[in-house]
Amino acid sequence: MRLFGTDGIRGKVNSFPMTPEIVLKVGMAIGEILKNSSVHDMVLIGKDTRLSGYLIESALTSGLCAMGMNVALVGPIPTPAIAFLTRSLRLDAGIVVSASHNPFYDNGIKIFSSDGFKLSDEKERDIENLVFDNKFPSDRKMDSHIGKAYRIDDANGRYIEYVKSTIPRGMSLDSLKVVVDLANGAAYKVTPTLLKELGAEVISINDSPNGVNINDKCGSTCLDSLKKAVLEHKAHIGIAHDGDADRTLFVDEYGKTIDGDIALALFADNLKSQGKLKGDTVVATVMTNSAIEKHLNNVGINLIRVNVGDRYVVDEMIKNNYNLGGEQSGHIIFFDYNTTGDGVITALQMLCLMKMKNKTLSELTSHINLYPQVLLNVPSTKEFDFNKTTAVKKAIDKGVEELKGEGRILIRPSGTEPKIRVMVETYDFEKAKKIAEKIAKSIADNMK
Repeated sequence: MRLFGTDGIRGKVNSFPMTPEIVLKVGMAIGEILKNSSVHDMVLIGKDTRLSGYLIESALTSGLCAMGMNVALVGPIPTPAIAFLTRSLRLDAGIVVSASHNPFYDNGIKIFSSDGFKLSDEKERDIENLVFDNKFPSDRKMDSHIGKAYRIDDANGRYIEYVKSTIPRGMSLDSLKVVVDLANGAAYKVTPTLLKELGAEVISINDSPNGVNINDKCGSTCLDSLKKAVLEHKAHIGIAHDGDADRTLFVDEYGKTIDGDIALALFADNLKSQGKLKGDTVVATVMTNSAIEKHLNNVGINLIRVNVGDRYVVDEMIKNNYNLGGEQSGHIIFFDYNTTGDGVITALQMLCLMKMKNKTLSELTSHINLYPQVLLNVPSTKEFDFNKTTAVKKAIDKGVEELKGEGRILIRPSGTEPKIRVMVETYDFEKAKKIAEKIAKSIADNMK
């Protein structure tokens, strides 16, 4: 039995594994693992705006305190802020209670070690083993040795000031009109405050979280309201976060989507021109559009592909000392600034690029034309293995034959949701759509 997926623990609240009983044991397991190497006996916990955040936060806090760890609570805050603050405050670990882009009824737990990086697979297995060990915990803290919980009131302010430091001192965003879709999530205060303090005219939408409207037809998973607002307000750019603000997508002044692939290419071009792109290499995933790879290669930049999931991007960047990586979904990792995907820094870097180049977003992106991609999601059960299903394999082989070497088919299980993702990329959108639909139908039919 597994707790961890590609991005921490995630699931429907009050169903395995996101029950208060399991989360309590997760907190105790984290405390048990940390107590032997702990420096400050302190763990930071932040969350997004989901109704269930109170439940999960409380259970984690109880588990950690029971094992003698102290807890610093910061409330709703972007995931990347926890990575930064864990390092900045020199704490033993940072935990985010969030299910990222998922609907409100899901929640999750992401864990950062003291250096701001997500836990290794080995540490995750250690936590799992303890959670499923019926004899754990055998040694609880007693009397005055149990932990305490504190609240840090200026966490968002600390993070905002750090994000400002990632652009040249004196850089102003005045004359820029920006629409920001906060997804009713964790950055609903941070990003508007940051951009206003730097001089931008900011129009915020989906910035009134009520516990159940996070990611609801808004944010980076649904850009319709952002596109409408950009055109209505005649803004220069639209910025969309997901629920925990570790990713950002953009909309140009004409309402055109600028995804993570294009953003990554722009940032790579800029760093390369300044001689700051380490190894002249960018790390991306198997989902990254082939047109991006072609564009980067043409300007002397190598692209390395890894499995989908920002942790795999980060692992490759660490291994070979690269400083830029990202995903099509909007996770952009600037190792010069943070240890994980940071949607707020990504947004600011894009605005800074527009100001430095004195160009609109459409002008910056006009030379990059993506190949059509069709992505379909098929609800699945964990037991279904499409690789071992003859009918599905035949549908995939037939699709490959129809592409005639001019495109790609990628089928993979989601690491964050019970779905199988079908991606077809080729020069002809209609052809890609037909092939993807046939494969998706074969998967759905054979899962019954």
